[in-house]
Amino acid sequence: MTTTVVDDVSTDDDHDDHASDPATIGAGRGFALLLVITGALGILAAWVITLDKFELLKDPGYEPACSLNPIISCKNVMNSPQAEVFGFPNPMAGLLGFAVVVAIGMALLAGARFRPWYWIGLNIGTLLGTVFCMWLMVQSLYDINSLCLWCTLAWCVTILMFWYTTAHNIKHGIIPAPAGLRTAVVEFHWVVPVLWYGVIGLLILTKWWSFWSTLI
Repeated sequence: MTTTVVDDVSTDDDHDDHASDPATIGAGRGFALLLVITGALGILAAWVITLDKFELLKDPGYEPACSLNPIISCKNVMNSPQAEVFGFPNPMAGLLGFAVVVAIGMALLAGARFRPWYWIGLNIGTLLGTVFCMWLMVQSLYDINSLCLWCTLAWCVTILMFWYTTAHNIKHGIIPAPAGLRTAVVEFHWVVPVLWYGVIGLLILTKWWSFWSTLI
């Protein structure tokens, strides 16, 4: 079987009592780096959106740098009710959530091992984040009728976090699954995110095809 991003790596602690404790589970360097990188990109996206939102609050005429045309318009998205679902700008929650993911990734890089309930908690957290991002995507496409590039980046990294956390948990039996499914998830881990991104791309392409076709 080929090495994948969800594979574990050995550490110097692998033979001590703590590291061999079956009640705790570590993660491979690839997965840990994925959490750190996607979390950092999420923080970047949330930070830029937050700064632009503050500028819009001070000056309603402010034009964010990512407002490129009537379709790719961060301003339209930021001014929508969906941008403040919890009573404050959505990216402020992203700043906290993505920072937690980075912290977990860094801990894994340092050799941390967690109990199954912790991994389930991470899975639930990334699932909720993904559901929220997909809801925002639908709202952007079919209600707000505008696309925010930084928001799109946040969607993409959240999908990766969720899927590879799920793949990790399936591989290690934290999420029960038949042996065949477990093998398929580990061997073909890239299929789900590629298809997921493909569907999002097709939705964006077909939604505004009349506009994109004018650019060809």
